[in-house]
Amino acid sequence: MADEHPAPGETTGPSPSGTPRPSRRARDEDHRARQQSNTGTLADLSPRFWFLAVATGIASGLGAILMMAVLRSVQHVAFDYHSGEYSTAAARHSDVRLLVVLVVGGLITGAGLWAMRRFLGGTGGQPTAVVWSGRGRLSLPLTTLSGALSEVSIGLGGSIGRENAPQHIGAAFGAWVSERWPVPSEQQALLIACGAGAGVGAVYNVPFAGALFAAELYLGSISLGTVVPALVTAAIATAVGWIALPIGPIYHLPKLGYPSFSLMAWAVLAGVVIGICAAGWVKLVGWASDRTPRGRALLIQPLLAFTVLGLLAIQWPLLLGNGRDLAQFAFTGAGALGTLAALAFLKPLVTAMCLRSGAIGGLFTPTMSTGAVLGAFLGQAWAHLFPGTPQASYAIVGSAAMLAAGMRTPVAAIAFAIELPNSANPAILAMLLALGAAMLTARQLDKRSIYTARLPHPATSRTSPDATSIRPAVKAAAE
Repeated sequence: MADEHPAPGETTGPSPSGTPRPSRRARDEDHRARQQSNTGTLADLSPRFWFLAVATGIASGLGAILMMAVLRSVQHVAFDYHSGEYSTAAARHSDVRLLVVLVVGGLITGAGLWAMRRFLGGTGGQPTAVVWSGRGRLSLPLTTLSGALSEVSIGLGGSIGRENAPQHIGAAFGAWVSERWPVPSEQQALLIACGAGAGVGAVYNVPFAGALFAAELYLGSISLGTVVPALVTAAIATAVGWIALPIGPIYHLPKLGYPSFSLMAWAVLAGVVIGICAAGWVKLVGWASDRTPRGRALLIQPLLAFTVLGLLAIQWPLLLGNGRDLAQFAFTGAGALGTLAALAFLKPLVTAMCLRSGAIGGLFTPTMSTGAVLGAFLGQAWAHLFPGTPQASYAIVGSAAMLAAGMRTPVAAIAFAIELPNSANPAILAMLLALGAAMLTARQLDKRSIYTARLPHPATSRTSPDATSIRPAVKAAAE
């Protein structure tokens, strides 16, 4: 009796054309399933990994809720802030109160950092360093504590990004849970990256951009094995965040038409200028990070930095906080040319000053807001010669260009620029979840795509003598 279950590579009988018909398992495992270079290692991810990814998504969403609750509470105490623009709430108070709030912010930041490093041994670790180097550990309790301190610093006016805390908490939870229920080291790095992207996605309501942030920045690879886990984790975190976080878009833009030839020409020229500024910004961040204070200097330098920021904020309150209000200011087309120039110059300086003082925080929104106001400035100057394009178009292009050049993540930068002003909605989340489920199911049944399935099967055709030389040539060209 014939074997009902042929071994891999065996055939199941002739096809209508008379050629041998490969078994389904052979079809799944033939070389064509490996020809599409973006397939990654999705099939290697175990059920345990997916369970941990779901848990990381839930924890990242809860972490984002906790950190934003800390931020909002401090902002309310500082300037009676409830909604709208934080800088507007600060500007409604006297110059004395504004300066006092910033001085207190510097004192708390410095004292908190000094105490954590003196008595607790640090602030929890750097997720990017752990993933990229494969060494070091992340402490979930210390990361949560330092995240809360970071949000307090921002709530009291510090010019640093609020996304740092939820990003690091998500990453630290991914590390913690993968240590309690061990997975291979590469999957642990993937969980850390997914947690980081999920935290960003939840706090900004941008699951798609958050997933690409994890894949492109942390893992340096946009493939099925990185993007699908990141998408699922970020979608879950964003859905959990909706329990308490705003569902609307972070930024509001006017309706923009199709780009004109003038805007396209400007984009090429402005891109060069923004690229130069981004390189300078990267150097400034490196300089500040290499010179953060140690020991008792932590008690002094944040106080000095926040005091200088407070003095500048009396004239330019948009410098306060992470930069969301500054970006919105650029998107709405407000501000004279001189004001835009001053803000584009000062925002990266005060952010670097806060970093140099030792303050903990992110760089995403300060970078984006600098790009937005720089784009608005360059666009307004261009409009004197070639009018007709809304300033919002220049600002959004500038923000995306600055993010891409600063983070070295062009795909994620475009996703942020598209998703932040439009917000995630239930349909997008449903699509992400359905995408993950469909991908996992389909890969279990057949590893090929509709494109690799059309490639000739080795049992029924000969490979072209030149075919084997194509992929190495492409790889060499890419390198």
